[in-house]
Amino acid sequence: MKLGICLPHYGRPIEVGRMLEVVRRAEERGLDSVWVTDHVIVPEQASVIYREDMLDPLAVLPWLAGVTNRVALGTSVVILPYRSPIPVAKLLASVDVLSGGRLIVGAAIGWLEGEFETLGVPFKERASRSDEALELMRALWTQEHPKIQTKRHRVQDVVASPMPIQKPRPPLYIGGSSDGAYRRVARLGDGWHASSMNHDAFRQGADTVRRAWSDAGREGSPFFSLRIPILVAGVHRPAVDMSLIRGRHTLNGSAKQIADELRGFKALGCGHVALEVSYSTFPAILETIDLVAEKIRPQLAD
Repeated sequence: MKLGICLPHYGRPIEVGRMLEVVRRAEERGLDSVWVTDHVIVPEQASVIYREDMLDPLAVLPWLAGVTNRVALGTSVVILPYRSPIPVAKLLASVDVLSGGRLIVGAAIGWLEGEFETLGVPFKERASRSDEALELMRALWTQEHPKIQTKRHRVQDVVASPMPIQKPRPPLYIGGSSDGAYRRVARLGDGWHASSMNHDAFRQGADTVRRAWSDAGREGSPFFSLRIPILVAGVHRPAVDMSLIRGRHTLNGSAKQIADELRGFKALGCGHVALEVSYSTFPAILETIDLVAEKIRPQLAD
């Protein structure tokens, strides 16, 4: 099982030096990945950690490519309907090139209705717009002279540039826990990116994805990943109002308890976990990274 962290580029005053310290600590201590999170303009009444001081993930990604050398760079998740898909496909391909082929694309349809309203994107169209974006990305990342027509876009007589380094393209992990999301994984993705759930919920989702995968006639198996907050006993020190977690399932307890729970996810087929550290202070985040590297990750070795 691979382990990474979600970069704290939201929910606190922006301190670039602190973020850089977190990223470099994660890479130095041997973690596998660093992930960014997507919101554009959050309604004032929304009680979420992403509401304030949030750097745009699609600006942070190229920066990450330049300040790291080894870790994978993931989106957990980019909300597909928020932006025009062709420029986003080009930007993500550029990140894959700049990073030497380290991009992981987690993507989803979004859920915060007020944000859609502010952006002028019809909330009811978010599923169809997301499917269209995924179809365009797959074509633009694999065909030098793509030819594809969707409901809102017609692509022909163009050159797709740059092409990603990863072949056939960067992996696409689809987020969400609805039947539509599970079918989207099977039709247009390479795997499922779950969020803040316990073993039972993860098992049910993974089983549903596998059935949808088989029904779609896909070869091989879907990949399973998970984003989840980590609150280590004796290490975690709140940096924000902890009510912002709002009942989300967390990895909570001692290093041994957290390792035991991660082993459970591994047994269910989860191959990569993005640890959400943003509810902690910066010193506690660094301590958490050290503890993950020294005490938790070794317990997950085969």
